[in-house]
Amino acid sequence: MKRYNLYCLSIFMLLLSISACQSPKKEVKTTKDTVMQRKLANYAKVKLNADLSSLSEGHVKLLSHLLQAADAIDEIYWQQAYGDKNTLLNKIGDDPDMKAYAMINYGPWDRLDGNAPFTDDFPPRPLGAGFFPSDMNQNDFFAIPGNKKFEPLTIIKKDAKGSLKVIPYYEAYKNQINKAVDHIRKGAEFCDCPDFKKYLLQRADDLLTDNFEKSDALWLNLKDNKIDFIAGPIENIEDHLIWTKYSYGAFILLRNLKWTDEVKKFSLLLPYLQKNLPVDDKYKSETPVENSDIVIYDVLYNSGYCNAGNKLIGLNLPIGTERVVAHSRKVHFKNVMEAKFQKILQPITNLVIDEKQRKHVKFNSFFQNTVFYEISNSLGISQTINNKGSVKDALKEHYAIIRELKNDVLRMFFITKLHEMNELKDVDLVDNYVTHMADVFRSVRFGVTDAQGVANMIRFNYFKEQEAFKYDSKTGTYKINDYKMKKAIESLSKLVLAIQGDGDYEKAAELIQDKGYIHNELLNDLYRIQRARIPKDVVYDQGDQLAME
Repeated sequence: MKRYNLYCLSIFMLLLSISACQSPKKEVKTTKDTVMQRKLANYAKVKLNADLSSLSEGHVKLLSHLLQAADAIDEIYWQQAYGDKNTLLNKIGDDPDMKAYAMINYGPWDRLDGNAPFTDDFPPRPLGAGFFPSDMNQNDFFAIPGNKKFEPLTIIKKDAKGSLKVIPYYEAYKNQINKAVDHIRKGAEFCDCPDFKKYLLQRADDLLTDNFEKSDALWLNLKDNKIDFIAGPIENIEDHLIWTKYSYGAFILLRNLKWTDEVKKFSLLLPYLQKNLPVDDKYKSETPVENSDIVIYDVLYNSGYCNAGNKLIGLNLPIGTERVVAHSRKVHFKNVMEAKFQKILQPITNLVIDEKQRKHVKFNSFFQNTVFYEISNSLGISQTINNKGSVKDALKEHYAIIRELKNDVLRMFFITKLHEMNELKDVDLVDNYVTHMADVFRSVRFGVTDAQGVANMIRFNYFKEQEAFKYDSKTGTYKINDYKMKKAIESLSKLVLAIQGDGDYEKAAELIQDKGYIHNELLNDLYRIQRARIPKDVVYDQGDQLAME
């Protein structure tokens, strides 16, 4: 036995020596490749489909210039999200997978993992991203004299002496903005739509001044343009230092006339839906925005913030920055929805939804559910009814979660109402409910690191308590009870609207504490989805069809 043990020890030492002789660089690279390949697998590469057959030769030349303008906006966003792109790629070196992942994330921080560094070669993401010096803190910020530092379209930069200076975007990104403006103006010459040409020329002027009110007003009145172009400030959620600075992005879009016509009637129903909120009349005194239309697009090209990490399927425009936007347009991207439905939602459905109910998960119901999320965002309550001021001020740090929860649940309440009115004829109500349930698993995979993630879990746990669905531990699938789902949607809508109207900070905190978490049963299902290598989002193979000049 002793001789056997010595033999085993000698074998172990031999293996250890072989391992030690191997190149450590090669071993680290293999590990990194494996990790990066798994991360890349979270994004399904898709080529966005859109019918370009009706576009004229002038449209083709217009698109070519807009593509180059969007790429200039992309350069601005790299500065805002990280810094110099080429410096980052050179530092990464010869690892093609890591470079590809850095391009998706616009930096070395993983947007699917709470912006944690996806390689040890880089530090944690600065709170102020590229809007501020990386070593700057809030005390440094508030010590800067004057109020210009609070303006949302400015950055803070150190001068040659190390002093902090406030610089407007149009100066900080002068070269890129001039390039974008030049191509927008050149592209405008090929417009066959006078109103769109006027908008593009005004947008070019506005990019040079950081004041977008004139072009926003023109854009909201556009009706006949086949091509659409949005470039400038999109969102202010990437500044984690003072939560003010806006990220730049660009969309090149094609109007989908057929699907826009189908949803146009929903805009006319906004006053009716507001009056039929499931709460007492005292909570329903506010009126929805009158000029709030819905436009369905197919995305042709995204850049900057619009192309980073998790891809947008809809949003309200124009953004507000420091001013109040009286009118808005709800824009939705049909071909992006289709890509996410096919690549993500359908595979998830086949894994976690009861086999007999899988037929109810349909693209049309997914589309309707998504459209009504943005509709719900413009309905409800913005001011408390008991002199506590705005809902935002009353709920403080809980406001964003409660708002997301309201949008999530109220959309299903409205869809239920429209089914009762026989306004939604292409799908059954159970289609909307089961699709909504499947979509919970798609969205909750992004975790509970933001307001939407926490809101997803509150909704999920509330529906579970109300027996709106039941879990079969043997098959690992969920079955929806449409009757109880309807009741749960209505009761949760009442609860959330009352919290908002009453400005009930304590009840909001209690709801978040009680239900805003992922329990073990659901966690196991999320692990199953991950092990099945179902992507979390999509990345675009884009641009080739536009670079035709």
